[in-house]
Amino acid sequence: MVRLGSIVMHVSEIERAAEFWGKALEDQYELVHRDHNSATFFPKVGPGAALQLTERNQMHLDLNTDSLEENAAEITRLESLGARRVDWPYRPEVAVMADPDGNLFCVC
Repeated sequence: MVRLGSIVMHVSEIERAAEFWGKALEDQYELVHRDHNSATFFPKVGPGAALQLTERNQMHLDLNTDSLEENAAEITRLESLGARRVDWPYRPEVAVMADPDGNLFCVC
């Protein structure tokens, strides 16, 4: 079963964006990772999608699975629905895909 894991947004300045989203999400999300070109917020309570800000990539969704077997099955299922694999040299361990309109998403 696939679930929405992260919403990844491209930003031009990570420090400014992390400060904005930290305040905008108030007490609902917590900054759990920050480096020179990315920041990731996770829900403080319960399940929910993470918000990742990055200066490197375009906006996309991360779809998560619980195992490598599930991951392979979901990739096959999504391909049968019209998605296609995309060559993405930056993170070869992640399956980067495009929907029928060319919108990128990752299966991880």
